[in-house]
Amino acid sequence: MDQLDKTACISPVRLGFNSQFKFKCHPGVPCFTQCCRGINIILTPYDIIQMKNRLGLSSREFLAIYTEPQILEKTDLPMVTLKLLDDERESCPFVKDETGCIIYEDRPTSCRYYPLGTATLQHKEGADDEGFFFFVNEPHCKGFEEDTEWTVAEWRQDQGVDLRDEVNSQWTDLVVRKRSFPASIKLTEKAKQMFFLVSYDIDKFREFVFESSFLKRFDVDDATVEKIRNDEVELLKFGLEWLQGVLFKQTDPEQQAGTLPDQPPSE
Repeated sequence: MDQLDKTACISPVRLGFNSQFKFKCHPGVPCFTQCCRGINIILTPYDIIQMKNRLGLSSREFLAIYTEPQILEKTDLPMVTLKLLDDERESCPFVKDETGCIIYEDRPTSCRYYPLGTATLQHKEGADDEGFFFFVNEPHCKGFEEDTEWTVAEWRQDQGVDLRDEVNSQWTDLVVRKRSFPASIKLTEKAKQMFFLVSYDIDKFREFVFESSFLKRFDVDDATVEKIRNDEVELLKFGLEWLQGVLFKQTDPEQQAGTLPDQPPSE
């Protein structure tokens, strides 16, 4: 995931789960909250669910207020990034100078990884399970001067990214698989709309599942129906699994995503 400011550089060292480093961020470091300015944060599906619920917004409201649409390089897939404030420092809308992040418990995945980056979206299918991480070196950061020592695995567990990576794994796989396609093979606009709907607009996707003919056209058992009706994370997982079949089940890549069921509900 991407969380880089305009002066950051990537250390040319591949880190694994057992790689060690020293780092600690707290209000006492002189650079506190500087890493929350001038950043580019791709939001994951799980990020959207957690943040919009924290703020008491629908997914559509959150997307309109706090995100900007993007196209992910080499995939032609729609993504969203966090919309920054129009101030001199291009600040995150959730950061305060003295107190830091006001939604810290539900902050995005890439913020949790910092000062690490993960090359998950750059992996090819069949890559090993040792992980692929790197340091995001920002000149202003003084956290590396602290004495607290971690392994990458310990940092991930402490910052709560294990759960997020697990929930987002199907989504990441979709992105990686699409990236492996030749550039000449494009998804239809309808397919891209459905990818965006499942990935980001979870409230609208629930309407699509329960208020269209979706459940009549697909064989979904009663237990699953009840589970996805009452749990947004389970609904997300269900939607991503469904997308895998819709986008990639056909054997002829020229026909990928050629046919999708009903359009999402109209505005």
